[in-house]
Amino acid sequence: MKASVLALVAGTALTLTGLASAGVKSIVIVHGAFADGSGWKPVADMLERDGYSVRVVQEPLTSFEEDVAATRRVLETAGPCVLVGHSYGGMVITEAGAHSAVKSLVYVAAFQPDVGESAGALSGQTPPPATASPRSGMGSCKSILMRFRRIFAPDLPKRLTAFMAISQVPISGEAFGVKATVASWKDKPSYAVIAKQDRMINPELERFMSKRAQSETIELAGSHAIFLSHARESGGTDRESG
Repeated sequence: MKASVLALVAGTALTLTGLASAGVKSIVIVHGAFADGSGWKPVADMLERDGYSVRVVQEPLTSFEEDVAATRRVLETAGPCVLVGHSYGGMVITEAGAHSAVKSLVYVAAFQPDVGESAGALSGQTPPPATASPRSGMGSCKSILMRFRRIFAPDLPKRLTAFMAISQVPISGEAFGVKATVASWKDKPSYAVIAKQDRMINPELERFMSKRAQSETIELAGSHAIFLSHARESGGTDRESG
């Protein structure tokens, strides 16, 4: 592996040197709530240009169990891989990461639960700065766009956040209350990207979870949509270190 997978995921300088000997050339990405996998296209393009196979799980967000099942179906054919989760996707990869194909886990502004913890309970433990939800269908179109931009991605171009707001996938509220039954980060290497201006998940909570898991961690200035705000920078980092 000529440079950091994490650098391509979120603009970091961490190197996953152990993966080179393991022959990992596949990256599986699990998106979070209030979005879909299309937001990861800039990162996927960079990874593919450098010879990695990329698969983005389009989980249905109808239930936690169905989201985990969708991820496992992709893992069945992915081969040895790095499993990446953003936001609520961190809950999913923690559960699905026990799959034998998964060699390491990357948490990008994500929940990183222990067994018996849910996303809702973790958020309640350390509430996020934002008190409103970016969920679509709540208020006028204008108010939805403004709320989504303010909470989810204030550092992205307005046209991009506007499209993200109107194309977001509704998520089952019950998914936030489901408790993890597996903590795969206990058995596999894990890495974490903390978004220092995150308004969806409290950065202090992200720090607590990554420290508890003993994840190799990097902090970046940016919103919850750190994978988009640092995508171009991360590609440059990879090319320079190749």
